[in-house]
Amino acid sequence: MNMMSNPKEIRALQTVSDPRWAAVAARDRAADGRFFYSVRSTGVYCRPSCGARQPRPENVAFHASAADAERAGFRPCRRCRPDQPARSEQQAAQVAALCRYIEQAEETPTLGALAGRVGLSTFHLHRIFKEVTGLTPRAWAAAHRDRRVREALARSGTVTDAIYEAGYNSNGRFYARADEALGMTPARFRAGGADAQIRFAIGQCALGAILVAQSERGVCAIALGDDPDALARELQDRFPRARLIGGDAEFEQLVARVVGFVEAPGVGLDLPLDVRGTAFQRRVWQALREIPPGSTASYAEIAQRIGSPTSVRAVAQACGANPVAVAIPCHRVVRSDGALSGYRWGVERKRALLAREATGR
Repeated sequence: MNMMSNPKEIRALQTVSDPRWAAVAARDRAADGRFFYSVRSTGVYCRPSCGARQPRPENVAFHASAADAERAGFRPCRRCRPDQPARSEQQAAQVAALCRYIEQAEETPTLGALAGRVGLSTFHLHRIFKEVTGLTPRAWAAAHRDRRVREALARSGTVTDAIYEAGYNSNGRFYARADEALGMTPARFRAGGADAQIRFAIGQCALGAILVAQSERGVCAIALGDDPDALARELQDRFPRARLIGGDAEFEQLVARVVGFVEAPGVGLDLPLDVRGTAFQRRVWQALREIPPGSTASYAEIAQRIGSPTSVRAVAQACGANPVAVAIPCHRVVRSDGALSGYRWGVERKRALLAREATGR
């Protein structure tokens, strides 16, 4: 007797074997907008995150859009209102408007003033602002001022003019965070980073050519590729005003440590790093360094770990901006289904690194 002759059993099996069913069962807000599901027994369709009672899988069908569900004869659920913009979309729009407001304000608005503009409590606004942007409103304002001062330093007559033009109301407040904002003194930044010294060397490893570069502060670049000359040109493009100096015998030992880690990940790699990025990028990079060799994490898991569960795409972008291969192990981040996604230095190298870490070689 054919055990799968019952149509309900067949439909139920087809539903539970569909990856979208897991999102429905988990009421996953991250899946909202990607698809909708309808329930044959009630005649309604819902978002994946709908808080209604979980339907029986044999009664469920999936739809690419709300319009598709309605064309199939289903009406929108009154609870999750799938025919209207998702709450996450509404919140993202509110936060985007507040970001523009912060950027245009002469003085940094208080959290209370921002909350009042969108009719939310300060607690609620603080939470959703961080979920959407990865930063608090205060950190967003600081990052914007830092960006403005970098732009102003390129065109203003003096460093002081640039600081005030960017919205700082005192020199002292800016100089207290100048190193974090610029990675160097304002005067040196204004000169385009001239006279900064970067030592570098290019070697060979199992994954091809490898470039390691170090500033006065720490390792600032580790790159993998097929063409050593292309790696050197990329370094020059990143630091056009710096003096690039070929590595000496001591520096070659550092390169050997990096190569040794690529060949045998179990030896570990703990280097002083000189990496500059946004506050959000630095949080992501720190989370990546906490993934142990032989393990992986999804982009969504990293977003959860840094307290920004809706910032999955921003996490992926931060991984792509990582300037130091293997030292910040962005190769250990995979898609939620375990599949490998893009890697700055090639997916095959990512696969090889993970394989070596899995076997401890």
